[in-house]
Amino acid sequence: MGFQVTEVQKVLKGFDYPGAPEDLARHAEEHGASKDLVDALRNLPKDSFDGPNAVMHSLSEVNALGGSTR
Repeated sequence: MGFQVTEVQKVLKGFDYPGAPEDLARHAEEHGASKDLVDALRNLPKDSFDGPNAVMHSLSEVNALGGSTR
């Protein structure tokens, strides 16, 4: 199972970078993210992210992004 890029972008919209995984997870949770996505963000293996591209890259590296659209 992977998360769709648009799903991740939607729940992180308006996030004020830079931010730590916990900050990303909290923002996503407040914006309707699923528990699985919140957990994935919280467990990203980096201390800080400087923008959405860095988040997407990290999610991709841990195979958390889906390959096809629904």
